[in-house]
Amino acid sequence: QMLSRAKPAMGGTPPAGDRRRKKGKEVPQLEELLAQRDFTGAIALLEFKQHVGEEEEEDDNLWIGYCAFHLGDYTRALEEYEALTKQPTCNPDVWVNLACTYFLLGMYVQAEQAALKAPKSGLQNRLLFHLAHKFSDEKKLMSSHQNLQDVTEDQLSLASIHYMRSHYQEAIDIYKRILLDNREYLALNVYVALCYYKLDYYDVSQEVLAVYLQQVPDSTIALNLKACNHFRLYNGKAAEAELKNLTDSASPSFEFGKELIKHNLVVFRGGEGALQVLPPLVDVVPEARLNLVIYCLQQ
Repeated sequence: QMLSRAKPAMGGTPPAGDRRRKKGKEVPQLEELLAQRDFTGAIALLEFKQHVGEEEEEDDNLWIGYCAFHLGDYTRALEEYEALTKQPTCNPDVWVNLACTYFLLGMYVQAEQAALKAPKSGLQNRLLFHLAHKFSDEKKLMSSHQNLQDVTEDQLSLASIHYMRSHYQEAIDIYKRILLDNREYLALNVYVALCYYKLDYYDVSQEVLAVYLQQVPDSTIALNLKACNHFRLYNGKAAEAELKNLTDSASPSFEFGKELIKHNLVVFRGGEGALQVLPPLVDVVPEARLNLVIYCLQQ
């Protein structure tokens, strides 16, 4: 769903070494935090180093941008990457990071301009592939398609384009082929389940989804899809109960997928609150425009 978006945060502190001695435990290293995907902790560490006046590594701001991006804080990532591009010693790879950030903010023209300033790479080609789809430019789409390699990242990118062009069986075939060689890529089960949902095989979608939910029971996307399957197989009340489990267990800072859940609750409740909720979600959630039209026609 994120690929469908269209619309475009003290001087007296003792040195880190002193703190470690007093508390009796070491401050984690950046590499450890990144390996654990603790991006919040990584940003805190990098900002602390800046705050106490520690000598900055050349890539510290690049890592802050990287961590902000992976936390979904694209505005912060954008600020970091844009500042880096204005430096005379800017690493040229920053341009493709900036382009990816523009893309996820729905700023597709700026994304293409930034991507073309980056060195040629697999990531640059995948991004241009998705941009060509956004711009409905078949010539550029085919050009980027021809540059795709038989590597996991490129094949996943191809599968996502198949999905967005409603070629669901082609996407399933790619995902299943990758899963055969990479059983540990559990999240691909969610993508397969989503394709089966789009093909109206709701019971099959539930079975595939269960494999992932056994391992990651609090996944926002997976629980949302489970609720949608319940809506199709049973009724809106059963679907809403699934979403309630998700929102009840979410932290106060819960942001990811919030727009999608707001939209789906309107659908599950038979259009209740449609005129208040759906207009701001048009071009953010792909189905919002269609469901708003349907609601207006029904009235």
